[in-house]
Order: sequence, then C-alpha cells, then structure tokens
Amino acid sequence: MKNPLVILAGLVFLCISVPVILSTAFYKDSEISSTNENIKINIETKGEKEEKQEKEVINYETIDEESPNISIYNHKAGVIESIDIETYLYGVLSGEMSAKFNIEALKAQAIAARTFVMNKKENPVSSGHKNAVVCTNYKHCQEYKSYEELKSTNGTQWMEEYYTKIKKAVDETKGQIIVYEDKPILPLYFSTSSGKTENSEEVFSTQYPYLKSVESPYDGQSPKYTSQVVVSKSDFINNIKKSYPNISIKSSNLKEDIKILNRNEGGSVGKIKVGDKELTGVNIRSIFNLNSANFEIEFKNDNIIFNVKGYGHGVGMSQWGAEGMAEEGFLYYEILKYYYTGTEIKDLY
Repeated sequence: MKNPLVILAGLVFLCISVPVILSTAFYKDSEISSTNENIKINIETKGEKEEKQEKEVINYETIDEESPNISIYNHKAGVIESIDIETYLYGVLSGEMSAKFNIEALKAQAIAARTFVMNKKENPVSSGHKNAVVCTNYKHCQEYKSYEELKSTNGTQWMEEYYTKIKKAVDETKGQIIVYEDKPILPLYFSTSSGKTENSEEVFSTQYPYLKSVESPYDGQSPKYTSQVVVSKSDFINNIKKSYPNISIKSSNLKEDIKILNRNEGGSVGKIKVGDKELTGVNIRSIFNLNSANFEIEFKNDNIIFNVKGYGHGVGMSQWGAEGMAEEGFLYYEILKYYYTGTEIKDLY
C-alpha cells in the first residue's frame, strides 16, 4: 500500500492545480474571442471607409438635346435679350461664385442657378418681368456678366484660367436641375452660414419642405464668417426712428430697451425688443446693413456693437459650406441633396 501522505499530497496538488489550469484556459479563450471581435470591428470600419472612398459616381446626364433659349431682361441696357440658357449660366456662375472654388461646388452652383431659371419659367407671375423669365440684377434675380464684361474686368489670363473652369462646371451638368416631387424648386442660396442654415418660414414667412435648417460645419473658412458693426447710441436711435417714427426709445436706457427675445433654429435672431416695439432680426439687419441676422449685441461706452456671424439670408445652400464639402470629397449632387432636403436631380435636355 502506498504511503497515505503521498496520496494526500497528490490530492491537494490536483485540487489546487486543476481549477488554475481550467481558469487559465478559459481566460485565454475569452481573450482570444475578444481580440477577434475587435479585429472584426476594425476590419468592418476600414471596409466602410474604403467603400465610402470608392463610392460609385452617379451619372445624371441621361438626355442629350439642344439647350433652349430664354428671354432675359438686361437691366443695364434696358432691353430684353434672347440667349442660350447654358451661355447665360456661364455669366451667372462667373458672378455668383468664386471661380477659385472646387469644381464640385461650382457644379452645384451651376445647377442651382439653372433651377432658378426653370422655377421662374414655370411661375412667370413670380418672376416680376414682363416678357422675360429673369433679369440680370442680382438684387432681384441672379448676377449675370457677359463674356465681354468679364474679359474687360478680369483680363485675358483670368478668362483662360477661370472662365474655362466655369464653362466646364456648366457643361458637365448640362440640363440638370433640382426637383421636389418632380417640380423645379426655388433654390435659394447665400454666401456664408453661421454654422447652420435657416428654415425658410422663419426668414421669409413661406414654408418650403426642401428649405430646412441643416448643419453647415465648413463655413468657418469664409472671410465673412464673422464681422462687426459699431454704431453710436444716437445713430442707433436715429436709424431706428427713420423706419419706426412712433417708437418710444431713450438713449439713457438702451441696455434695458434692447433685448433679444428668441432665435430661429439656424441661430439668427427671431424676435428682438427695441423700445416699445417687437422687431425681427431681419428688420435690424436691414436697418444697420448687417451681414446677417445672426448677431449678438454688446454695449460699450457710448456705442452699440453688433457681433455678426455669417453672410446672407441663411436659407438654402451655403456657398462656402458647399466649397467645404467639395474639398472634403463630396460630389455636386451630394452637396445639393444635403442642402435641399428631400430633393432629386433631373436632366431636362
């Protein structure tokens, strides 16, 4: 018979070592399983990135017909002219967006400008021009500069380098417009947002389902992203009274008499109390020629300081936002569908 002490020592050893061995084996299996899971996640993420980088480019050029002529009112010459719409768009794009911008941003702008024409063509009453679809005045329609004007203003080198680029943006989107429920939209656009665009109804009182507030994170690169306007207290009161003669407001009590009541979704001032009247941010922007209605008010000594963010009305496509998206690799139709909610691209000719 074996020594009982030896047997007892063996049992003790087994009782201690077996759980340790099993625990170690389980821990290693768990560690391996966890590591494999992490690898799988990393591979999937990498795959998603590669898929995004290698995304399929959509070809919207489905029709190849002659572009139509449109009638435009040349406000400088005081005459109505008939011009090929694509040639007209060369002049619009040259006036409405910097030719230094990314080609995808320029294409997005070209389509927005073309859509504007088609929208006015379908709604002649809203165009405001008898016997003309659009005019050449940017204050009413879109900026337009003829080939001769551009060459005279910018010189031969600019024409060779940038007019060629502008033509490319227009030509490569020939006939394409933005539609909502198969109708050309009102494609509002502006220079620079304050980081978010505005709902149309909060700025223009008319609600369009495709002109919704969206984040616009790339506008900070715009030279007009921030600005400041300083007005003396006396000038503030005088300018306000020119628009609202019956307003009750005192220089000695301005800090209490001026108060921002609320802001729109995009950040611009909705309602603002001035004296005994309730005005809008748009009213204040107009009176003091501010770059936008998104502002803060600072009182310093005898001055009122407007610290402004953004440039333009803030509704629709931000041009500097489009430029930022293009630089990040977004294509023109992705830019348009982002800024114009629920829309599609349609080729007309």
